[in-house]
Amino acid sequence: MWIANAEQSRNLDRQAAERGIGVETLMERAGQAVCDEIGVLLPFSGKVVFLCGKGNNGGDGFVAARLAKNAGFEVKCLCTSPEEDLGEDARSQFLRCAEAVVPVTFASDASFEKALEDLWMADLIVDALLGTGARGQIEGQILSAIKAANASGTPILSVDIPSGIDCDSGKELGESIRTDTTITFGLPKPYLFQNVGLEHAGDWKVDSIGFPSELLEQPTPMRLMDKEWIAERVPVRSRGSHKGDSGRLLIVAGSDKMSGAAALAVRGAMRGGAGLVTLASTPEVCRRVATQIPECLLMPLPTVAGAISAEGADMVLEWMDKGNAAVFGPGLSQQDGVGEFFANVWKSWSLPAVIDADALNAVGSGTQLPNSPAVLTPHPGEMARLLSKKTDDIERDRFGAVAECAKRYAKVSILKGVYSLIASTEKPTLVNPTGNSGMATGGMGDVLSGLIGALLAQALYPLDAAALGVYMHGLAGDICARRIGPIGYTASELADALPSARVTIVSSCDYDTFSPYLD
Repeated sequence: MWIANAEQSRNLDRQAAERGIGVETLMERAGQAVCDEIGVLLPFSGKVVFLCGKGNNGGDGFVAARLAKNAGFEVKCLCTSPEEDLGEDARSQFLRCAEAVVPVTFASDASFEKALEDLWMADLIVDALLGTGARGQIEGQILSAIKAANASGTPILSVDIPSGIDCDSGKELGESIRTDTTITFGLPKPYLFQNVGLEHAGDWKVDSIGFPSELLEQPTPMRLMDKEWIAERVPVRSRGSHKGDSGRLLIVAGSDKMSGAAALAVRGAMRGGAGLVTLASTPEVCRRVATQIPECLLMPLPTVAGAISAEGADMVLEWMDKGNAAVFGPGLSQQDGVGEFFANVWKSWSLPAVIDADALNAVGSGTQLPNSPAVLTPHPGEMARLLSKKTDDIERDRFGAVAECAKRYAKVSILKGVYSLIASTEKPTLVNPTGNSGMATGGMGDVLSGLIGALLAQALYPLDAAALGVYMHGLAGDICARRIGPIGYTASELADALPSARVTIVSSCDYDTFSPYLD
């Protein structure tokens, strides 16, 4: 599913009009979608207050109010402008509300302020104040309505976008609605995936409201991955395949003080389907991992102070003749010898690779990446070091940051986090819909690196390996949330759920990508 920013959404409306689907028709369909959602949220009826602005978003609200009244709900509208300031289409829908005897209180009415104070008495507030085209600082009666709605404690349903959020950046325009549910139209919008918009949108869903499919399938610079698209990228194993055919992966990871990172990367790779996994690490880490994962092959490297030293570079390079891909970085530490090790290996490295954790820190310090295909897997802090920025700057513009990283280093780049982003130099930025907040615990990134490495070793292109890896990793987290609980499962348990995630994707089980957990 493609993601449309504000301008692309306007183009969608314009193209629909050219096909005979005008504003009034789209408003009617949007209002019906909102009314249907009200029925889901209030299955036994109730009191609904509609906060309507003067533009088309307010028009959607007026339509939904009229339809909700006809469906048996007790409704009223509060409009944040005087009646004479309503836009043409919004005014048309207001007049139809009046014909349906829907009470409407305007900002110019003496009772408007008291009506805002009484929002706590409603069973649901519908936010139809501002749409995706909103710009500039929120002020006046719209600001008053936003503050009153947030303070009411009443559940809120937002129409297309929480009012006060910038559609493209997800930033607040001073203050914004903190909604419980958002129903957006046509295509998802960038605000859903970054900044305040990500949090304030609550649970969200997309309703096509009858846009022609050929319009919704037009490519944009951003795409939300779905299970059908991902399923096409899962590597197929033939009946007669053997372990050598299933990918030989080298994982260079771990130090004496961080052996767990190596173990988790190995576990992620094995659960991700790699045929043979070799761990290159300190002798102590190799010993510890061997007791946990006896299937792993071992390459003990020379060490200095509990970390690998530059002297091990030749041993790793010799492995290239029999391998398919590698993972560099988890738990290696940032000792001087580690950076020199990377410099010595990467100048001659030719296989696909995952660059993670301390390997990313070495890149941020100036070590040159290998010329081979690679996937960079930074979290926001690591991305900040790669781009010489502050972490807050990365979080404020996640789409821009991941695109800049892919362009600067000419490698597929992942920006990890909720709705992880994947960028390359030529393809659209991909957004991952799977995963949940229970994954905010140590070791999850190590599992992901091992998994992506396994997919590279199975001959996937870097972009496909990154996309499938991130999606499968998040889906495994969703499986853990369902089976174990939404908080408290571990990275090891997530790794062990990867085979279930893989078969779920391949079999196209009824997994809803917009739900936090499996059904």
